[in-house]
Amino acid sequence: MSAKLILDQDEINEQDFDGTRILGITAPIKNFQFCILLNQYMGFEFRFNPDHEIALKRKSRTYYFSMYEADEPNSNFQHFVYHNQYDGEYLLPELKHMDFIWWLKGDWIENEKVKEIIQTIRDIKGVQLVVELTPDQIKNKGNLIFE
Repeated sequence: MSAKLILDQDEINEQDFDGTRILGITAPIKNFQFCILLNQYMGFEFRFNPDHEIALKRKSRTYYFSMYEADEPNSNFQHFVYHNQYDGEYLLPELKHMDFIWWLKGDWIENEKVKEIIQTIRDIKGVQLVVELTPDQIKNKGNLIFE
């Protein structure tokens, strides 16, 4: 008799989000332009990674959501900026009003660091809203996970 293993996607998702911070950003700017501005204002080196582009099948069609990533020098922090919209579909449909999702990963991210990032993003021309989100606010957080 063979035993079936059941993958608990919710458990995996929760583990992936332990110790992370998530920002929702409303800015009607093209994704590459937004990342260029982040690089200029914040000194990051966000780069498009086609290997981590998120492909979701919906309505018998595949939608591709770009993701930009940057590592922080001399730390274990990683930053991922996702474009939340592609051709009328959303990576996170529960956050349709957000143009970008910024996922900060690392061992521990200080509140002051997050506040500085939020304030700097707010100073970028074209940014209308920046809010910190909790993983509980995101129903489809598995869409942010890439292989």
